Amino acid sequence: MGCSSSLPDRSAGRLSGLNNAENSGVPDAKNLRVKLVLLGDSGVGKSCIVLRFVRGQFDPTSKVTVGASFLSQTIALQDSTTVKFEIWDTAGQERYAALAPLYYRGAGVAVIVYDITSPESFTKAQYWVKELQKHGSPDIVMALVGNKADLHENREVPVQDGIDYAEKNGMFFIETSAKTADNINQLFEEIAKRLPRPSSS
Repeated sequence: MGCSSSLPDRSAGRLSGLNNAENSGVPDAKNLRVKLVLLGDSGVGKSCIVLRFVRGQFDPTSKVTVGASFLSQTIALQDSTTVKFEIWDTAGQERYAALAPLYYRGAGVAVIVYDITSPESFTKAQYWVKELQKHGSPDIVMALVGNKADLHENREVPVQDGIDYAEKNGMFFIETSAKTADNINQLFEEIAKRLPRPSSS
């Protein structure tokens, strides 16, 4: 239902670097900063993915995210580029859906998450893809993520359905497990590789 410790701690906001002098002026092709938003139905594990990526934790007693929470994490790629993700984890509950555009406006990356055991969450993921195509940034990098891959014996959304939908919509597709950490870092590395680089002219 959302991982409770993904609620923003006070330091996350202060250390977010939103107004750091280092980030002003000319874009640096080797040090990228990108706003990333997670979208998807309630309970698909969006907060758990973020918490696993940022803090290496998994909380099985997690609570529902209210509104949205913010965390940031920096990764280094093999070509020595660093990418700082400013991660907005949105609430999946229907009553918060109207707030989502506040978070995905201006986002460079959208991670749309569904639960592989829930066909309803896959349908909701497709709704978010359509919303982003209509209202998101034209060059937004989108990832379709089938989470809870550890529950493969309860799978109700075939892998091929995810692959086909992602290909049709110009996204990349990956299945993850926040519980076992499977493919979590790979998800963010793959996103980082696909980001548009500012020209270093």
